[in-house]
Amino acid sequence: MISNLTTTLKELKEHAPYTILGSLSGIVILLLVVLAGWQSSAAPLFEVLHPVHVLCSALVTAGMYKLHNKTSIWKMIVVGYVGSIGIATLSDCVIPFAGEWMMNLPHRGVHIGFIEHWAVVNPLAFLGIAIAWVYPTTKFPHAIHVWLSTWASLFHMIMALGQDISMTTMVLIPIFLFLAVWVPCCTSDIVFPLLLTKKPLGSKEEPE
Repeated sequence: MISNLTTTLKELKEHAPYTILGSLSGIVILLLVVLAGWQSSAAPLFEVLHPVHVLCSALVTAGMYKLHNKTSIWKMIVVGYVGSIGIATLSDCVIPFAGEWMMNLPHRGVHIGFIEHWAVVNPLAFLGIAIAWVYPTTKFPHAIHVWLSTWASLFHMIMALGQDISMTTMVLIPIFLFLAVWVPCCTSDIVFPLLLTKKPLGSKEEPE
């Protein structure tokens, strides 16, 4: 148990810089979109970024699980699918909607990708798992995952904005954005698959 906890904390520490940079990129994009008045571009961008986020999340979640377990493809599919679809939905859809509701944004709404766009989102989750089965790796995909999650969550909230945006809203959006990225992404990529590892975690190196 102590070994597993130590490995989990080590993984979280190594992946933290990617999450911080991703969140900062979201703040910059938010300012650019609002200043340029490009709110109408948020919906199509979300519909692209969320499915790609699911792909990368599945790749990292399944990859992390395989790196620390001798597992069957069926167990890996369950871990990869639940970890990617479940937590990507929380990150990109549920937490942003909670922020929109608390800020009383005029066009708030919850958009569940794996239901509304099931023919795109679900196959991409299985594709990520398949790639991880052949070539499990975590660090570089996690960096991409964090950036994609940041942008998907951001454009979900931008969809809810009206034309009149208060300074309070501009301050609160980055806070909800950080919560939507940090906790779900690290939970999906690191905590969730490692919690399912029964044996003590070793120091196995992942492929470059």
